[in-house]
Amino acid sequence: MKWGLLTTAPDQLTAEMWAEILHDEGIPARIEPRDAASFLGVSAMPCRLLVPEGRVSEAMAVLAQYRPE
Repeated sequence: MKWGLLTTAPDQLTAEMWAEILHDEGIPARIEPRDAASFLGVSAMPCRLLVPEGRVSEAMAVLAQYRPE
């Protein structure tokens, strides 16, 4: 499966929440592994959220319901 960039979350916790929302809607999602690496356990740095390339538009529409403009 080829993964495409959906968006960049401000931190790992936000990225994980968005990924869970997408999973609940049946859309596979993952956080770019190199973005989540932190010696403290959770990264406070921006994290890229990936979904299958063919589902980027669908995933954007789902997240738009939860993200402020």
